[in-house]
Amino acid sequence: MTPATHRTPPDTAEIPVSTIVATPGNSPTLSPLVQQLGLLKHPEGGYFIETDRRPDKVASPFAGGGLRSLATVIYYLLDHDSPSGVIHMNKSVTYHVLHQGRAEYTLITPRNPPNIEKLVMGTGPGETRQLFVETGVWKMSRILPEDLMQAETEEDKRNLGCLITEVVVPGFDWQDHQFLTMDGLLELLKDVPNRESLISELSIHLKKVEEI
Repeated sequence: MTPATHRTPPDTAEIPVSTIVATPGNSPTLSPLVQQLGLLKHPEGGYFIETDRRPDKVASPFAGGGLRSLATVIYYLLDHDSPSGVIHMNKSVTYHVLHQGRAEYTLITPRNPPNIEKLVMGTGPGETRQLFVETGVWKMSRILPEDLMQAETEEDKRNLGCLITEVVVPGFDWQDHQFLTMDGLLELLKDVPNRESLISELSIHLKKVEEI
């Protein structure tokens, strides 16, 4: 795969440098895609690099008319060393396009009760190569446990991963992003019949309070 040309986002107020400068280590099971694509650790988990940020500004209907880039594009990778992300929400809509591997996505649409959907980005039966996530939807992704278990050797682990492109429209801005907290999860699931089992399942995918 030939990586796209990477460039530093022009407006560091939109993506604070302090949140994205972490460099992955030299683990023997780290995906080679991290180095090949120049990926950085993502605050959500996994790795990413912003490959394009449109210079044109538009009023975002999802952010009270605030000016945002027309669109932004990133590579996003989950691998053996960082196999899952935490639950988060973006006000803008996001298009996901699969390059390789597979990962399970959990989408939670706030309703009463909330709509919880799980699907797999992959190339197998019943899986999808494209995923559209609407505004205001909680989202997290992970490499499937069975895929992690099947990666036994260091080579298997290096080759394990899911690489996608994400296109955010209007463009990504940290002002439009939030992480789900335990209080938020409890409120979200307050009227769900199997509440306790869902809390147990989802709470392990919350970002630590001290890291938010």
